[in-house]
Amino acid sequence: QAQLVESGGGLVQPGGSLRLSCAASGSIGAIYLWNWHRQTPGKQRELVASISSGGTTDYADSVKGRFTISRDNEKNAMYLQMNNLKPEDTAVYYCYGYNGQGTEAWGQGTQVTVSS
Repeated sequence: QAQLVESGGGLVQPGGSLRLSCAASGSIGAIYLWNWHRQTPGKQRELVASISSGGTTDYADSVKGRFTISRDNEKNAMYLQMNNLKPEDTAVYYCYGYNGQGTEAWGQGTQVTVSS
C-alpha cells in the first residue's frame, strides 16, 4: 500500500517560518513527481509547489520568493520551507507523490495556521 506521511505543521506568527516534510513508503516506490497542495474551507485544493525527478521546481505566484520545495531521493522524501508566512497561507497542506508508473498517493494533510 502506498503511503505518504506528513509532518511539520503548526501555529506561527505572521512573518515566521515552518518546514513541512513528507515521506513515502510502501508500494509506491521511488517518487518521480512531488507536489504540495493546500486547501481552505469552501475552496478548491490548490497547487502550491512541485518538484520533478530532475529537480525542476515550480511555484504558485502567491508563494514565489517565500516558499522553497526540495527533495531527498535517498530518503524518498520531500520538504517545503515556508518563510515570511502570511495569514492567507493558513490552510491544510497536503503532499502528493507520483511514481511515474501509474501509482499516486496523497498525504493525510497537516494544518498550518498563521496568526498573531
